[in-house]
Amino acid sequence: MNVVVVGAGYVGLVTAACLAESGNRVLGVDHDAARVGLLQAGGVPIYEPGLEDMVRRNLQAGRLAFTQSTAEALQHADVVFIAVGTPPREDGSADLQHVLAVARQIGQHLHAFTVVVNKSTVPVGTAAAVDATVRAELEARQVMGLDFVVVSNPEFLKEGAAIEDFMRPDRIVIGVPDSPEGERARQVMTRLYMPYNRHHDRTVWMDVVSAELTKYAANAMLATRISFMNEMALLADGLGADIDNVRRGIGADQRIGHSFLYAGTGYGGSCFPKDTRALVHTAASRGATMRVVEAVESVNAAQKHALVNAVRRVFGSQLRGHRFAVWGLAFKPNTDDMREAPSRNVVAALVAMGAQVVAYDPVAQHTAHAALVDDLGAHVFMPGGAVQLAADPMQALDGADALLLVTEWKCFQNPDFLGMRERMKHAVVFDGRNVYDPATLQDMGVAYVGIGRRNALGQALMQKGPQGVHPAALSWPVSAQARDEMVTHLVGT
Repeated sequence: MNVVVVGAGYVGLVTAACLAESGNRVLGVDHDAARVGLLQAGGVPIYEPGLEDMVRRNLQAGRLAFTQSTAEALQHADVVFIAVGTPPREDGSADLQHVLAVARQIGQHLHAFTVVVNKSTVPVGTAAAVDATVRAELEARQVMGLDFVVVSNPEFLKEGAAIEDFMRPDRIVIGVPDSPEGERARQVMTRLYMPYNRHHDRTVWMDVVSAELTKYAANAMLATRISFMNEMALLADGLGADIDNVRRGIGADQRIGHSFLYAGTGYGGSCFPKDTRALVHTAASRGATMRVVEAVESVNAAQKHALVNAVRRVFGSQLRGHRFAVWGLAFKPNTDDMREAPSRNVVAALVAMGAQVVAYDPVAQHTAHAALVDDLGAHVFMPGGAVQLAADPMQALDGADALLLVTEWKCFQNPDFLGMRERMKHAVVFDGRNVYDPATLQDMGVAYVGIGRRNALGQALMQKGPQGVHPAALSWPVSAQARDEMVTHLVGT
């Protein structure tokens, strides 16, 4: 089939590459000349595992191409995907200016029956707005009787696993109008998605409004699970429980399952924060209140300060002269996306208290630099400034008072703990993703403070605070006998 994808950002580029991989002729459209040039040369503007190879492969095969011209793209289109950004406004609502701009372009250049697909995450009612915009442009052209239909096909792509999610989806949600044109669109979309339904039909057909709401409902549910576990983690800290044990215990219930039950430093990225706010705004515009979703947002905002609050309890609020290593800056592994990343809150708070921060991320160094300059100003990266980006994770540890793990990249999950403690000033780890085993670090004499879990050394530090137990007690090197005496002293047994 001849497919046009307008928007070569995250969703659009993955959609275009995967549809080309399945044998379609795909033309990607983007207004950014530099981005189009990069794509035409086989490069990609984002980090997503496997995406660059897929783009190059399909460019070489002639199934994938890129242009700035919507008019050119629409000459032979059976299906047009709208996959442009919908950034949040200050009131939390989705900004549809880019979506409606594409709709106007479609109306200006449409010349044959076309299925217009809303792939961008958009609020309920957007399909109707796109339909009205296209019709207005057709009327301005005095074009009568030209059929088209707008359908909703929300994306469910996880950053870091987007290709797998597209090629082997859990479900394909498609909303079509209840009309003869809608039935025609259903036939077109059935053919387009046939390769992904070969083993069993994954398509969930519904009306357009329900499809639009499904995307927001799905993200709100996942965000709710995360915030619920983060609240449980705070309670676990107060009760002396281990939230990881709790997670495994409740996740074994098949009605609950294990997914999205990991306590941490809060969610970020381009989807959950934006979509939960947009859902709250949509409800308010209809006179309704989303009390659960509002609470989810509130919990998440507070959770992004959990690691820094722990640092403050141990080291105090005046951190001048202290140096902290931060591992992981992207909002999640396998992406370079820094949008609403918890690391930005962590770094900003440490700098505000006078600390020096040395950070490392295996992929997001460039995007993190840009994001932190936006947050804090370019001066923080100047010689002698408050923030440095290390060349490797171990370098970040040199002379550090503590390590803060913020993003659980695989390269951080089984480090050389003995080598780490030799480089660090104090053997203290604040684990924002509960990656490490508290008992293992206890045996090495490392104070461990996670989210809703900690070892005896970490517990003693948190209970007694910086005055009761000075972190210098955890300086290295230290003999095994001295370590045992230190543990006995701190724990009080």
